[in-house]
Amino acid sequence: MAARIGHDRNDDGVLPSSVSGGPHGVGDPDDRTLRKVEREIMIPLKMKEKAKVLKCPDEVKDFGECARCQGVMMPFKCRKEAASLKLCLASAYQDPTFVELCTQEYLDERTEYRRTGIKRKEKKTVS
Repeated sequence: MAARIGHDRNDDGVLPSSVSGGPHGVGDPDDRTLRKVEREIMIPLKMKEKAKVLKCPDEVKDFGECARCQGVMMPFKCRKEAASLKLCLASAYQDPTFVELCTQEYLDERTEYRRTGIKRKEKKTVS
């Protein structure tokens, strides 16, 4: 049998051990490195969720009320509220401490998932 080149695993898996190792086969719980999809998609989603609640609750409420009142005319009638919300969210995304907070929170949740095998939303319903 030919030697395998470029693999860092001893078994027949195709994923590196940092992604498929750990007690539940979902990755090493102690690995704190971020993959590209986590950096560019998962963490920004977390930032958006948290920013709407922590940084811009008034803007979200104002935009929601305007949208509810205007119905199909919302894109035209709620431009001021939409611009205000967009500006607030953009300032939150540029705050380095907020970005770091969201990154650390994401990494902690990922570590817990890799350690237990239970997703955050499943854990809330199980408890």
